[in-house]
Amino acid sequence: MTSSMRILDARSLGLATVVTMLERPPSKVDPGIAQAVDAILGAVRERGDLALLELTARYDRFLARHPGDLVIAPADFEAAAHALPSDVQAALAFAAERIERYQAACVPKSWRIGDDHGSLLGQEIRPLDRVGIYIPGGRGAYPSTVLMTGIPARVAGVREIVLVTPPDAAGRVAPAVLAAARIAGVTEGYRIGGAQAIGALAYGTATVRRVDKIVGPGNIYVALAKRSVFGEVGIDMVAGPSEVAIIADADANPEWLAADLLAQAEHDPMARAILVTDASALIPRVAAALERQLATLPRRAIAAESVATNGALILVESLEAAVVLVNLLAPEHLELYVRAPHTLLPGVRHAGAVFVGGNTPEVVGDYVAGPSHVLPTGGTARFASPLGPEDFVTRASVIEYTPAGLRAALPHLSALTDVEGLYGHRVAAEVRVAESRAKEEGTHER
Repeated sequence: MTSSMRILDARSLGLATVVTMLERPPSKVDPGIAQAVDAILGAVRERGDLALLELTARYDRFLARHPGDLVIAPADFEAAAHALPSDVQAALAFAAERIERYQAACVPKSWRIGDDHGSLLGQEIRPLDRVGIYIPGGRGAYPSTVLMTGIPARVAGVREIVLVTPPDAAGRVAPAVLAAARIAGVTEGYRIGGAQAIGALAYGTATVRRVDKIVGPGNIYVALAKRSVFGEVGIDMVAGPSEVAIIADADANPEWLAADLLAQAEHDPMARAILVTDASALIPRVAAALERQLATLPRRAIAAESVATNGALILVESLEAAVVLVNLLAPEHLELYVRAPHTLLPGVRHAGAVFVGGNTPEVVGDYVAGPSHVLPTGGTARFASPLGPEDFVTRASVIEYTPAGLRAALPHLSALTDVEGLYGHRVAAEVRVAESRAKEEGTHER
């Protein structure tokens, strides 16, 4: 099996041409899938728990007889924690401690500023009341995603964190997922997956109360369902295939680079792994290392398709040109595997997460570093950010004027209301100013 990774020479092609060659226009969604998602959401909205039972049987083959069978009981979370091997328990605890420490530093705070007239302005930060975290399941278990979504919500102050995840045909959920949920602070859970889980969280049923926001990754059904219910509830993002870009110089270890590229490629045939370098001699060495490592990779069929279809080894004129190219691509993950990474970091404008130096492979971000691995994909790092406590709060502006402050503002307020033709707006301020002046004059007379 061969990777056949594309080699692109940006020195002759130009950066703009390389970007165009790497573009992946949003794939056209199969109309059948879109229709199925609409039907699922409609069924959950109209028939609630009955629809959940039918859809869970159809898609997950779990024949729940009663809505209560979909509920993950508190005892299930407790039992899962004790069922795990000690090394897995230790790993979850290690990751959770680091995630919590990082996320706690990111929590937004309320604040106030004053002006010369004693007026106060500021913001009040309030946690959301209830959020849902979607955790993929069925064929795999993703306890790391439970930690990466649940802990930011908890440290932000969310009181109710609702886990939904697809069960296997016997209704089981992986113990590692339930144990991670217990650590993360999940307050309730349901054996529901797919678009039907998103519908339950967004609309609510007799068994599942609706949430304020839904976060977490999922397949195309989940992604389309999240997009459809946005507005009914908030969502974090509509995530696409995972991706990594690596900027490397001549000193980079080709074996390490190949390992990092394949770590991303093994996610999914649609995953993207890209190397950008100014060292022409490095490219054939990385290509050879890819072939050697691919031969022994358990998920080699997936990884081979990924690197052949969506990967690239790109030669650029300089490391500065590499940063320009990466900013145009706006990748989910970016590794700066160069001698002096901190000289490049200030120029990086668009990336979901940046991994600095050769000892920082992207995989530490997937599991134990601390920042959430729920990141913007598909170039959306141009305007979107990683999941964090900021996603689990609302900001309310606070405005408190004194009589003196309102008097000082009145001439400017009046001028603007006249421009916009809103006379009543001006009067609402004028009557207060007039009364405060009258009170002051009366005080002076006495």
